Amino acid sequence: MEVYPAIDLMDGRAVRLYRGRRESVKVYGDPVMIAERFAELVNKIHIVDLDGAFEGFPRNLDVVKRIIEETGLRVQFGGGLRSYEAVARAYEAGVENVIIGTKAFDIEFLREVTDDFEGVTVSLDSRGGRVSVMGWLESRMDVKEAYELLRDYVNRFVYTSVERDGTLTGIEEIERFWKSEEFIYAGGVSSADNLRRLVEIGFSGVIVGKALYEGLVTLEELLEVAECLRKG
Repeated sequence: MEVYPAIDLMDGRAVRLYRGRRESVKVYGDPVMIAERFAELVNKIHIVDLDGAFEGFPRNLDVVKRIIEETGLRVQFGGGLRSYEAVARAYEAGVENVIIGTKAFDIEFLREVTDDFEGVTVSLDSRGGRVSVMGWLESRMDVKEAYELLRDYVNRFVYTSVERDGTLTGIEEIERFWKSEEFIYAGGVSSADNLRRLVEIGFSGVIVGKALYEGLVTLEELLEVAECLRKG
């Protein structure tokens, strides 16, 4: 179980949304300073460009590059990566894993970027069991069908429970439907006990955001539990 602290970016600031709603933004401050604190305990974080997710192209890559250069953190990054050029720019900025959501269903595009870049990750953003795209504004096929369609091209996924994102209500109870791929969970994580349940389900990683910012749990606690789970 890997723990990835999250930074969501909007207008160059670290923010969180409630269930992905743009009008529910809460600002937490300077993302570089937040990343510096995370860097004291972990070597990799999760960053989402919310402006990019809503507008269709990355808007905060300059901030991501600063975080990488000033903290040395490894970064998985998503939000508006809907063109080959946007993906290339993210890798040029130093991102380790680009996360593709909406555009992943363009199979020709997905084939092209996975041929040319390492570590491409697909985000399966689930609302009621269906994949949400276009900044979570539209729904498409069943999540399990989407996974079966895309697993020939990538072996790393992020599963996000849209309805629990930013709610601090705990994780979504789902049955494992994936095979051997790396599957990372996001949405509603509010306690260290959630990590234990995610391991039971079969997730290999967890993204935690609002629970850290609101002080419900500390990164130290989560890492301690993750280490215990790794040791069995």
